[in-house]
Amino acid sequence: MKKILLYLVVGISTLVLGVTYQLNSKYDFTTLDGSTYQFKELEGKWVVINYFAEWCAPCLREIPELNEFKELTDNNQNAILFGVSYDAMQDHELSLLAEKYKIAFPLINNVETALPFDAPKYLPATYLIRPDGTLAGQLLGEQNITSLTQAISGE
Repeated sequence: MKKILLYLVVGISTLVLGVTYQLNSKYDFTTLDGSTYQFKELEGKWVVINYFAEWCAPCLREIPELNEFKELTDNNQNAILFGVSYDAMQDHELSLLAEKYKIAFPLINNVETALPFDAPKYLPATYLIRPDGTLAGQLLGEQNITSLTQAISGE
């Protein structure tokens, strides 16, 4: 009887550990470079998600500003910037696009858990998620380093 009880306890413990591991190792999205992210791991810093498309002239014009913003936030470590192609693209196509336009920030290529907002109806669109994980809002139109830094320092 003690042996059966021991096996039962070990079995239940193993199951609980396995479920816990699965829940904690699940990711919300991946980026083109293969990195995985969970929104809960990003809490404590601003998350900035920019939607763009190659056919959107303002989107292309803002890329150098977004690259500069990424560099600034990398140094300050107060925000992280991601890009999302409005058009569905294979990884190879997305890589070529990033290379062609010298996109220096990570591009989301696979969303496992829905992003905390709906896809935009207009481009360019940039979403801001506060350090506490709540949605701060959406910036429509072409952004620059000043508008982005003001947006994340204004709250």
